[in-house]
Amino acid sequence: MTQPHAAHVTPDTQDADGAPARPEGQAGQAGTDQGTTPAHVPPAELRAALTTRLDGAARAWLDQALDEAAAHPGTHGPISVWELRLAEAGRRCGPAHADAARVLVLHAAQADPDALTRVYTQGTADERRAVLHALPHLVPGPDALPLVEDALRTNDTRLVAAALGPYAARHLDPHQWRHAVLKCLFTGVPVDSVADLARRARGDDELARMLADYAAERTAADRTVPEDLHRVLALTESGRPAPGTADPHGKES
Repeated sequence: MTQPHAAHVTPDTQDADGAPARPEGQAGQAGTDQGTTPAHVPPAELRAALTTRLDGAARAWLDQALDEAAAHPGTHGPISVWELRLAEAGRRCGPAHADAARVLVLHAAQADPDALTRVYTQGTADERRAVLHALPHLVPGPDALPLVEDALRTNDTRLVAAALGPYAARHLDPHQWRHAVLKCLFTGVPVDSVADLARRARGDDELARMLADYAAERTAADRTVPEDLHRVLALTESGRPAPGTADPHGKES
């Protein structure tokens, strides 16, 4: 399976929850932080980068956990040994590196949609987030979309952000994707979290209408319109021909 290409991850650019950290006072541009999240980094690169950041004991634990997962992939009995390692990752590797470690364990175990669903359903919020980050590395088709849809129904902003990685960008239909973008605006999740935002928003008149309606509602209620809304609205305008230019059939618009 072709893996999404991204810049090398540096786990120390993540905050204590494993989310990309942004320099204080810097708003950034849409998508600029995505290369630091496990969903955007091929597993081989992720492991190489992570091992340089872990101390000796944590590296030894990670190596053992990945060897165990590779030796016993899939499901063995009521719970697999690699599932136990997912629960240990935060304690063994530290909160800043736990997401990356869990994604690597899931990848080494070749977790299929059934296994991912079990881990997501039975796991903690941290383990659920790791499953969402692992989806683009493990599931080529839309089989795991129910996990993304579940995360987008929650009020856990970390799950919402993790759900909107490359897997959602590939497989969410336009209606679901538009509402996911609105969910970010409702809940304060930065639109930087939305993978492939510029491409999917480009020329999307329905998304533009929804954004304009939301902005009008907030303005009427004397509430601030999120800056991210203006950013996404500008993206919907990109790619359209300028007024007075010829359309594809040679007629002036």
